[in-house]
Amino acid sequence: MGQPAKRVTSADVARVAGVSRTTVSLVLNGKSAWSFPEETRNRVLDAARQLDYRPRASARALAAGRSDIVLLAVPDLPIGAGISRFVEQLTAALAGHGLTLVTHLAGADARPLPDVCATLEASAVTALESFSGEMAEALQRAGAQVVLPVLDPAPPMREVGRIQAAHLAARGHQLLGYALPTEPAHLPMARQRLDGAALACAAAGLEPPVAVEMGLDAASAERAVASWAARSVTGVCAFNDEYAMAVLSGSRARGLAVPGDMAVVGVDDIPVAQFAAPPLTTVAFDLHEAGQHRAEAIVAELEGREPPPPPAGVGPRLVQRESA
Repeated sequence: MGQPAKRVTSADVARVAGVSRTTVSLVLNGKSAWSFPEETRNRVLDAARQLDYRPRASARALAAGRSDIVLLAVPDLPIGAGISRFVEQLTAALAGHGLTLVTHLAGADARPLPDVCATLEASAVTALESFSGEMAEALQRAGAQVVLPVLDPAPPMREVGRIQAAHLAARGHQLLGYALPTEPAHLPMARQRLDGAALACAAAGLEPPVAVEMGLDAASAERAVASWAARSVTGVCAFNDEYAMAVLSGSRARGLAVPGDMAVVGVDDIPVAQFAAPPLTTVAFDLHEAGQHRAEAIVAELEGREPPPPPAGVGPRLVQRESA
């Protein structure tokens, strides 16, 4: 077996280009205070391309005064389509600013987030949920210049449930159900959405939703629908689109028409929601705008600027189809 390839260094680039390592560093880091002849710059850039030179993160951090790493803390829950799309958009938006997103999946056996932050020398740490003040301080002690968000995440989650229930109430449903997931990791978010649905019911003069736990299997979905039907529930808010489609399946198994006997509203607007039978009414998020805004807020704080206000339309909105 041959020896592993030797990593290309700035000294190799300098040797091929016929310049000093300092010149290589200044050219590749785009230091505007230094002016080099175009021919010199081209020699350095050509040599770097020829050798496939990639600066070390530590060297880039030393030149820029910070690393280009942004650490994303992902909660310990199944990664659905909504989270995946947000991560994709955030990755692309940060890349446009020369920053690299690294994700850290939380869990019982995972390393503490501040340890990961210190190891990666991350300049910024962000999350799908908010950080407590204590965690934000720990991340800053670990070297993070920016920690976002340090806010109460419950209101937007409650707004999701409020939109679902308000739509069903406006359609004349007098008693609603709520499909709670059985996965423990989902429950904190689900209960926030259930709280929002209860607020909408109270505003409409209705009883709180009848919450029933169910799994993503046919038998569990049919039992949940049977439980709601026995209570005269005619409209169901589901935790997300997967659970909403399980409710559709359970309704068919019980011989109930959707939306005539049992209307259903999901969350996330996953790609297959439009192909459900019937097409699924759901609550959607503009994940492109959300990822772009989070990236702009991180960059602004790294540069010492005031972060931009959230653009209109980023929050949850109803996508009406035939299921409700």
